[in-house]
Amino acid sequence: MSRNENSSAASLADQLALDIQAVIAASFARGEISGQVPAVITLERPKNRDHGDYATSIALQLAKAAGKNPREIATILQAAITSIAGVVKVDIAGPGFINITLDRASQAELVRTILSAGSKYGRGSVLQGVRINLEFISANPTGPLHLGHTRWAAVGDALGRVLSAAGADVTREFYINDRGRQMDLFGQSVQAAAQGNPIPEDGYQGQYIGDLAKEVVAANPGITSSEEFREAAYQVQLAQQQQVLETFHTSFDVWFSERSLHESGAVEHGVDKLRSQGHVFEVDGAVWLRTTDFGDDKDRVIIKADGELTYFASDTAYYINKRERGFDICIYMLGADHHGYIQRLKATAACAGDNPEYNIDVLIGQLVKIMEGGQEVKLSKRAGTIITLEELVEKVGVDAARYTLIRYPVDTPMVMDIDVLRRNTNENPVYYVQYAHARIAAVLRNTAELGIKSDLASFDPSQLTHDRENELLGALSDFPRIVASAAEFREPHRVARYLEELAGVYHGFYADCRVLPLGDEAIAPIHSARAALCAATMQVLANGLDLLGVSAPERM
Repeated sequence: MSRNENSSAASLADQLALDIQAVIAASFARGEISGQVPAVITLERPKNRDHGDYATSIALQLAKAAGKNPREIATILQAAITSIAGVVKVDIAGPGFINITLDRASQAELVRTILSAGSKYGRGSVLQGVRINLEFISANPTGPLHLGHTRWAAVGDALGRVLSAAGADVTREFYINDRGRQMDLFGQSVQAAAQGNPIPEDGYQGQYIGDLAKEVVAANPGITSSEEFREAAYQVQLAQQQQVLETFHTSFDVWFSERSLHESGAVEHGVDKLRSQGHVFEVDGAVWLRTTDFGDDKDRVIIKADGELTYFASDTAYYINKRERGFDICIYMLGADHHGYIQRLKATAACAGDNPEYNIDVLIGQLVKIMEGGQEVKLSKRAGTIITLEELVEKVGVDAARYTLIRYPVDTPMVMDIDVLRRNTNENPVYYVQYAHARIAAVLRNTAELGIKSDLASFDPSQLTHDRENELLGALSDFPRIVASAAEFREPHRVARYLEELAGVYHGFYADCRVLPLGDEAIAPIHSARAALCAATMQVLANGLDLLGVSAPERM
């Protein structure tokens, strides 16, 4: 199979697809097939490996334009695909599916690709040149981050890593809701706690308010007004949110203040821009945005008749601000109670003259339930309400919390069983994957002690002919495709599920293929080849775990 020298991290499937594309182009040039050369050749791994290593339905796609039967198209392509270096057999099945079998040595060259690319294996360029603003936590600086924020902290950070791995220029942004009545209530609550007065009935409760009051007074002995308490407590609470996110391996490039939109005139500027697009109108003294022009269920008020700005005014200004900062795509990750925001935000993008199917993407995360000892955990010792991010980490650790929150699609509710996550057993998914990495590290320590080399200079791909080896190579070749699809569909859970499957395939390989010589058995090239395959698998596990912000331990 030909090598793509410009992309050492390209997967075997990617290269094979390029080769098939070249075969089709040549067939078009000879006049054997008419139509248009497809921009993408989709290859799949057959569930039954007797059907080959890869399968494609490209003949069915070409048939209509060519005016030929799909099997006829497949027959035309069969000989040319067989001539691709590394291909040993091409079969035609059913209505025109093409099944391709590669020689084992060609497949095993993937080990060289992975070890050469190292931490870059799996990275691609499908989003090269695309600037993405990823906003994945929007919180009031009025208390600890709760479980809903925790899910977004894990998933959003992982999504940022996956998008970057696909070539995008990603800016991670935290939107600080630091304006409005809630901030005033927060200041009054801290003031009341500091002065020994009852906290307002609709104020903030919980032990953390008393702790904040003590810290604020200690740093500002002469403080008296609720405004001063509000601003001082705001800074302390925001710093605590930032610190706990850092310990959760989640960092942001921008901490964007809602206040700044209003103080900088960005809201008025946003209204002016929307007005210039022809979608702003006035009724009874109020200023409206005609979002119904673009599928919203009702038009939205931007400025009330009394001159007060609505929350929606901030939303529109914030979107326009992002686009004017040069971002091509704005991704919003919002909580379960924000489902109604999807259409209004997309309509806002359309009103601003943008493409709502490209320039804006809104993801909604569903709720998380925590179980411990067979009971749902609802109360926080510190906040008095739902459990906090900090408390979850204290219970299970950063790796288990992050991995578990990421491995489920965000649009489905999920249950975290604390008892399972504390167990060092295969039923604990993060342990299962990390153990595979640690197990390989132990194997490679043993091979090094025995003098078995796992470096590329000693690697002989023709040694890897066992079905288990072939299965493992197939799984490793899928990693770049998994990363690309996780970025395209905004679904980092695909990486977690892939890692679990890869760990299972490796354990099967390890059971059936001896890496270390048995007893007095002499060291042979097969041992070096298998050690290199182990090293490649360990690299892919490490790369995948890094995309999830989870550690890859070498000892457990």
